[in-house]
Amino acid sequence: MKRILFVITKSNWGGAQKYVYDLATHIPREQLDVAVALGGTGELQKKLDAAKVPILQLQNVQRDLSVTADIGGLSSIYNAIKLFRPDIVHLNSSKAGGLGSLAACVLHVPRIIFTAHGWPFAEKRNVIWRLFAFLGSWATALLSHDVIVVSKNDLHIGSRMPFCGRKMHLIYNGIDLHAPLGSGERIRSAFPLGVRITGTIGELNKNKNHVSLIEQAKDDPDMYVAIVGEGELRACLQEKISEYHLENRVKLFGFMPTSDVIKGFDIFALPSLKEGLPYVLLEAKFAGLPIIASRVGGVSEILDAKNMNDFSLEQMVKKTIALYC
Repeated sequence: MKRILFVITKSNWGGAQKYVYDLATHIPREQLDVAVALGGTGELQKKLDAAKVPILQLQNVQRDLSVTADIGGLSSIYNAIKLFRPDIVHLNSSKAGGLGSLAACVLHVPRIIFTAHGWPFAEKRNVIWRLFAFLGSWATALLSHDVIVVSKNDLHIGSRMPFCGRKMHLIYNGIDLHAPLGSGERIRSAFPLGVRITGTIGELNKNKNHVSLIEQAKDDPDMYVAIVGEGELRACLQEKISEYHLENRVKLFGFMPTSDVIKGFDIFALPSLKEGLPYVLLEAKFAGLPIIASRVGGVSEILDAKNMNDFSLEQMVKKTIALYC
């Protein structure tokens, strides 16, 4: 039986983490022996523990650039791969991809697969940062046998990387199209009866651009906003809400499962500056909500889709397993 090791930088809950969880828990165990190497002790680790998926803890693997930490992170991923001895290493997120592809090559892992959940050099940062991000992404693609991209937009970008075009495979993120949705009462009950609620779900970071909803609510006294998620900018967002005296109309709910809350929204907003193929947008469309979104990454492909079957969990798992074989 083949052994596959998923590697991801952080264990907080976001799109890349949901992707790893869905693959790790839906791959037939009679076909592949699965384990996940991850950094941190967040929601992903809790969910994998509950599903009885083996976990290898990584140290010093972080998103930001740090030579000392990255050397430690490389060593940690190297040791995890050496311990599990996988036939396939499936890398997720930029830092885990870069360090993991190098470690897997050194250890002669037979098959290295990298999923780009949106190219990092597409972020609106300074030119030097984007150059290093491009070089890191290109090196990861060169060292990998196959690269999965989650949108046509990312396929177009990846196919232009020198010597990497034939490695690119478009496999859309997928959701369970038969999963039940909760009532969203936890959201509704936090606002006055009868108001129209604009909701969004995502990690509280700069790329998600939640602050734009707060600024909009400041200028629109009839706007009520529910922001679901956790992250590094929570304190900053709460400070902005307090500064504008919006505590009664804009609320931070922390992490909550999408299926539990999405029916509590009247409108779904995705003001992101950067995306791959956002799960929450798939779930909002599946729930039948009106959507306001920035057309970045694969957002247009979801908004314009006529058939949601292209974005099913079953299709995602099936196509990904085909690359493993």
